[in-house]
Amino acid sequence: MPASISEYSMIMPFIIIGILILLSIVIEISSKKSEIIIPWLSILTFFIIALYSLLNINQNEILFNGMLEVGGKAAIFNFIFNLGALLVTINSIDYIKKYGSYYGEYYILIQSSVLGMMIMAGAGDLIMIFLGLELMSICFYVLAGINRKKLFANEASMKYFLLGAFATGFIVYGIALIYGISGTTNLSSIMTNFSSLISNIIFITGFVLFLVGFSFKIAAVPFHMWVPDVYQGSATTVTGLMSTIGKSAAFSVLILSLTAIIAFKTPNNFRNYFAVISTLSMLAGSIIAISQNNLKRMLAYSSIAHAGYMSIGLAAGNITSIAGIIFYLAAYTFINLGAFGIISIVEGEDDSRTDLDSFTGLNSKNPLLAALMSLFMFALAGIPPLAGFFGKYYVFVGAIESGLTWLAIIGVLASVISVYFYLRVVVLMYFKEPAHNFNITLSPYSLASVIICSVLVIIFGLVPDLLMNLITSVVY
Repeated sequence: MPASISEYSMIMPFIIIGILILLSIVIEISSKKSEIIIPWLSILTFFIIALYSLLNINQNEILFNGMLEVGGKAAIFNFIFNLGALLVTINSIDYIKKYGSYYGEYYILIQSSVLGMMIMAGAGDLIMIFLGLELMSICFYVLAGINRKKLFANEASMKYFLLGAFATGFIVYGIALIYGISGTTNLSSIMTNFSSLISNIIFITGFVLFLVGFSFKIAAVPFHMWVPDVYQGSATTVTGLMSTIGKSAAFSVLILSLTAIIAFKTPNNFRNYFAVISTLSMLAGSIIAISQNNLKRMLAYSSIAHAGYMSIGLAAGNITSIAGIIFYLAAYTFINLGAFGIISIVEGEDDSRTDLDSFTGLNSKNPLLAALMSLFMFALAGIPPLAGFFGKYYVFVGAIESGLTWLAIIGVLASVISVYFYLRVVVLMYFKEPAHNFNITLSPYSLASVIICSVLVIIFGLVPDLLMNLITSVVY
């Protein structure tokens, strides 16, 4: 239990989202209009928590005997999670009617997954990481197959569940070995004694298994095989959720695992591991994406490549690179949510119109959507002065400071390759005649969500210090 009023104040985001989940369940049980009430209640709550986290970012404390961290980096991640969930919820209001999943449970699952992410980002103990991970993952498994009548959704959900359970096995076994050697699951104790523990082969094995499990969660090569099918088969809004704030939650844990390296200046014994998965992810993601004709599938491989870019920061393991990863995650969240938002608007009722042919001549049908999609494609390609450029820039600078110039050069080369498939979408929208004749039903909610994303991408691109200074003020 919290010992004082101030401690209750510090854990207020967890209390608020807990109350939201309970209230939503009661509304779902007792009201026939739950699918109308719950999304707006969720939007209001996500906004309050995002704002509260931002305002209390400097109140950094460790509570519950070292089990939970509040403020600092955790607050930054809470801001990203809740703002991302807010945008997904706004986009979902009309989309899930079209998708055939117009249920209040859909929003309760999003709320619960965000609570899991918040626990992961603020975890001070390996058990807390596991609890948060499972809460988030189980919600994602269900959300991937939320429409049981769709064959591809069922396939996506089953694949995600089976491979996710396999990855969890690695994490649990890794935690068991770490506990067996260190005698504790408290992260602070483990990190304090990291320099002596790292000489033990069983501890190293446990730590590597732990990293492998989370490499699956961030969709890094060679643990990426589930990504294309799950992204394509899931509802587009759910894909947006998993590929952005879900990925951010997994990276928040990997950043926690590097605490000893950054805060206590311990040698980065896992540099080679991160460098290898980073190189493989950047090259494989960028090259395979070129051959994709489905836009959701193309963005799935794009997501793998971006996991590689961010992993450069983990290999570098210095303050600049860690701050760069967090900036990258924030920028990538809003860029990708915007891109998936436009796909959800163009998408037909039977999962149709997600292929590239459906986007040919989009400018002649809806110039605003074509312009916004172009903005997100340019940002994903890392073209200045958009937010995507600065995400890569900060990570590459961190790599050079750590003597990993060769890895930064591979990152630049992979970025050059990726420009081809991002710009191909723009060319199809502006310089080709429409391949299919259909009308686009423009949802005002989805459009609002996409416009908010575009504004944030432009602001973080034009004034990157606005976010970067905030992040560097709380990183170690």
